[in-house]
This record gives sequence, C-alpha cells and structure tokens, in this order.
Amino acid sequence: MLLRRCHLIAVPFSTPSPPLPRRSPPWLRRPFPLLPSRLSQSPHTTISTLSFTSGSCQASSDGELTENFPSKQGPLKPGLYLVGTPIGNLEDITLRALRVLKSADVILSEDTRHSGKLLQHYNIKTPLLSYHKFNESQREQAVLNRLQDGEIVALISDAGMPGISDPGSDLAKVCVEKDIPVIPVPGPSALVAALSASGLSTNEFTFVGFLPKHAATRRERLVVSANNATTQVFFVPPHKLCQFLEEASSIFGQSRRCVVAREITKLYEEFWRGTIVEAIEAFSVRQPKGEITLLIEGATIVEDEILSDSQLENELGELISKGHSLSMAVKLVASGTSMKRKAIYSVALEKFGKLAQQHDSDDKF
Repeated sequence: MLLRRCHLIAVPFSTPSPPLPRRSPPWLRRPFPLLPSRLSQSPHTTISTLSFTSGSCQASSDGELTENFPSKQGPLKPGLYLVGTPIGNLEDITLRALRVLKSADVILSEDTRHSGKLLQHYNIKTPLLSYHKFNESQREQAVLNRLQDGEIVALISDAGMPGISDPGSDLAKVCVEKDIPVIPVPGPSALVAALSASGLSTNEFTFVGFLPKHAATRRERLVVSANNATTQVFFVPPHKLCQFLEEASSIFGQSRRCVVAREITKLYEEFWRGTIVEAIEAFSVRQPKGEITLLIEGATIVEDEILSDSQLENELGELISKGHSLSMAVKLVASGTSMKRKAIYSVALEKFGKLAQQHDSDDKF
C-alpha cells in the first residue's frame, strides 16, 4: 500500500476521533484521495505533507495525490512503450502503466475518443495521436522520426495489449529492426483472462484470434485447429457467433467442449460452458452482446495411431472433395495421427495424384 512507503505521517488530534470507516484502497478512487475526506475536513486535524522513499509522489493539503507516480526505476528511457490498458474495468490498469502514459511525449491510440475517457478518468494530459490499421502506414515514418529524436512514445489499443490482434505489431517490428527500444508494459488480456477461468487445459494452448473472412480459408484454419491437441482460443464478433458455432460443429464435432467468455471484467461478464451443440442451442435463441473470446478443448490424440490405406484414402478423399489441395489434405491428416507425412503423401499421390493434377490444370484457365 502507498501508506507503507511513507517516512512519517503526523496526525495530531486535539480531541478523540471516531474510528475511520473501511474504504477501498485510495489509489483505486478518483481523484486519488490519500486519506478519508472526513479526516482531512475535520477542524481539529492537521496533516503534514507526505514524503516517499522513492519517486516524487506527494499529498497536497486537501488530501489529493499528485500525479508523479512513485517508482524505483528512475526516469523513463526513450523508446516505444506497448502499454496494456483495461479490457472493461478501469481499476485493472497498473501503476506502471499510469506512470508511462503520464510521462510519454505522445500516446498512439487506436481510437482517441475511446482512449480519451481512460486518460480523463486518471487525469492524464499527454497528447493523443490516432494510430490504427487505416492510417498506420502513413503515420509510421513520422512516429519513427520522433523515436529516433529520443522521444518517449506510448502505444495503446482500445483494450488489452497492443499488437495482439490489434494495430502496433508492424511498428514494433520496424523499431526492432532499427534498434529502437521496444518496452512492454504488461496489462489486462482477454486471452489470458478467459483461458485462466475456462476450466479447459492451460498447459498448452493455441491463440488463433479472429478467423479469416474468406469461407474456404476460414474452414481450412478450423480443420487445423480441430486436429490440434492444445486448447484453441478464438476472438469472435458477437454477430458472427452462431455462424462460427455451426462451422465448428461440422469440423470439431458436436461433442467437443467449449467456453464462450464475453464482457470479461465488465458488469455483465459471462462464462458459458458446454459442448458445441449445446452452445448452438443456447445462442440460437439469444443474441449475445460485447466482445467474445471462445475456447474449444484440444483434440484427443491417440499415440502411435496407424491408419490403414483405406482409412487414409477416405480421409484424404473427403478433404480433397471439399476443395483442399493435395498437400494441404496430407498436412491435415498427418496432424491427427503419428504416421509420418511422407508415408501419407505416398498414398495420396497414388490415389489422388492424377485428380490433383487435373485440378491444378483447371485452375490455370
């Protein structure tokens, strides 16, 4: 707590004061009152200015905390700071994130109106500059110039960590190539929050994020996920949830367990758990709102499973008939068995080589 870091708090009383009511920690309230207002307003109470063991954080005479957030690390060095911000609950921001956002020369924001509410809540006056997928290529050089001039640039997204299914990854990559420091400031993440409370395996997982818009490419990615033994994590827009579940049902199977996490950390947070077919039934009668993180349990892989030639032929034929190329069909079948890909490819060439050549020939015209 902040009060533990003070050298001294002098609070002389001329008359006994009643017990203070239990309140939430002072740094979780805005503006940051250091002590209960009832105490500071008492005509019989005087409060000395507080000095901290590190940083320059002080309390004014009216009990409000100044905005020089304490730190043992000294001034920030120039560079690009990737700052995690709340995914719904403003109390989830870290003290380090507040310090970086206040100390930065500029804050790159996916949506300045949305981020402006966060900065206003914490009384941060740093200038905002829009930086999103539609203008990042135009803004990139100007941002690099500022970084090379020694400025501190903070990058935030609408929610969570920037660069994860959000703008910023390309800028971080360019900065690394140009030896410009890239400093992560960890914060809330819908991915980690949903996974930790899902009840599914967390030893290994695959973060897929948003699926491609093209139907064939989307289905191809789902097939890869369905054959993977790790927990699969997707970001799904609420208006596409039913479509996602229907497609997943035909690929993962109806009995595969899933978790639909929505509005994480917000007032109407929900974790729905069940099978994919049960999810279809549940969400076909109600339209969910808010951002959705959807998790599906990994496939059960039977060790040393060897498929017969007829089984291989059936699985390969089914995939090729659905429009997959010969090499992709081999890859998908191999991901679900311990057989070597070379052996599967040999069967595929023997059974479907001429058909694949015919498809390739047709594609040229």
